Amino acid sequence: MFNGKTFLAVIPARGGSKRLPRKNVLDLAGKPLIAWTIEAAKQSKYIDHFVVSTDDQEITDVSKKFGAEVLTRPGELATDAASSVDVVLHAVNAQHKQYDYVILLQPTSPLRTSQHIDEAIELLFEKNANAVISVCETEHSPLWANTLPEDGSMDNFIREEVKGKRSQDLPTYYRLNGSIYICNIERLYKENNLITERDVFSYKMDRRSSIDIDQRVDFEFSEFFLKKYDV
Repeated sequence: MFNGKTFLAVIPARGGSKRLPRKNVLDLAGKPLIAWTIEAAKQSKYIDHFVVSTDDQEITDVSKKFGAEVLTRPGELATDAASSVDVVLHAVNAQHKQYDYVILLQPTSPLRTSQHIDEAIELLFEKNANAVISVCETEHSPLWANTLPEDGSMDNFIREEVKGKRSQDLPTYYRLNGSIYICNIERLYKENNLITERDVFSYKMDRRSSIDIDQRVDFEFSEFFLKKYDV
């Protein structure tokens, strides 16, 4: 609880993963990937309750071992087509008590800590926001990027207003890092979106803490940093 408001955290973890099979339970620097997020949720000063939403028995067993309550997700919410919003709403509706805010914590962000979560919650009230979403700086400016035609031609690849400029002279761009989504539950019901139409603010995280594990290389980067900095 913070400022008299209550917080439910939802950790979504499907059994299926095409690019990195069984990633949620793979050993990462000494513990299963999902355990890093479970421990961050447990250590938060403000989260009142958290659940792991899964369709998978092994993820269920591992989550319970690390102290999480597990909510069995129905099959229609465990497909590639299922949306995060539907998974979150299923978890919210399954609770025996009402909460003011829901926090989506994806287990693929193992370097996100309880400090990040708590700072994002504090920012929520500092900004009087409906939602707070974590972001980080883009690795490269999107102004240096473009689509390519089939023949690979780079004619007009870089726009005229960008040519000749140094990267440090370009504006700073940010991207969603997938780590923290906090949303007022009443607004979530009304808009069916974790990113509300108004009064949504960014919580900025550094790029190292923003690693989102999708492929093997992301997993290896995460393991390197977790061991190097003894997180």
